[in-house]
Amino acid sequence: MIGSSKPLLDIKLALARIAASSCTVLITGETGTGKELAAEFLHANSLRRDRPFVCINCAAIPDSLLENELFGHSRGAFTGAEATYDGLLTAANGGTVFLDEIGDMSLSAQAKILRVIEKKEVCRIGATRPTKLDIRFVAATNQNLEAKGRDGSFRCDLFFRLSVAHVHLPPLRERKDDLPLLLRHYCHEFRPSGQTRPIEFSEASLRLLLAYDWPGNIRELKNLAEWLSIAGIAGQVEPAHLPKKLRPAEKDGAAAEMAERESLISALSWAGGNKAAAARRLNWSRMTLYRKLTKHQIVGDEVGRLETVL
Repeated sequence: MIGSSKPLLDIKLALARIAASSCTVLITGETGTGKELAAEFLHANSLRRDRPFVCINCAAIPDSLLENELFGHSRGAFTGAEATYDGLLTAANGGTVFLDEIGDMSLSAQAKILRVIEKKEVCRIGATRPTKLDIRFVAATNQNLEAKGRDGSFRCDLFFRLSVAHVHLPPLRERKDDLPLLLRHYCHEFRPSGQTRPIEFSEASLRLLLAYDWPGNIRELKNLAEWLSIAGIAGQVEPAHLPKKLRPAEKDGAAAEMAERESLISALSWAGGNKAAAARRLNWSRMTLYRKLTKHQIVGDEVGRLETVL
């Protein structure tokens, strides 16, 4: 879990305390805030770390397959059951089960999960005796389960059973101090093979990134790092390299002009005034660069001494 902002440090401290116990945990937060990562952190810092960590996407398993997938079946339990299948819960025995998107689980499925949590046992389809389980349950959702409980779409008893410990992950817009660290990490992760120089962000581009609200949170930031890698951006990232949604062109023409001008000056400074190198850095043709120099009234010599004509 990358970052050193106070909100994240508080979360890490809370998770470390909770990890020492075996209580059920409910992790909430917007899409892309890293709920699965928090669940993995809990498991890795618990006494169960050497046992299985099994992730179950509750929204992906239809009710017709739920019992078989989670609880398993005995040989001969139904046509085609040629061998005993333990199911995901038995496979996780001794470890941690992560119930992702728990808010999307049907009411009938919720009742079955609640019974497993309460009884600490499962009964395979076709079996005559239940199997005892030692499992820690961690659930996650981006929905308001209390509100869903009030409207009847989520069982209140399951909500209270899951939320013995409750951890809420803050959105990225509330921990923007972590943005440079996260950018550095993911740009390094997606760095093309053979590229040794780390990607850096100019002050102008960093200002745009810090001004953005990141509705997709860390997942959206990770996508940006991957996109910059695919686009072949090396060295310093300028505003012109960023996706349109991160640039204010559509919202504020004057701000867009200033951002373009700062990108141009920054690229020329980096290139020591060499216009061909600056054009390559900006992914422009030389003719485009000369046109922008005239547009923004920027002149300079070949060693990078720039001055603006007012």
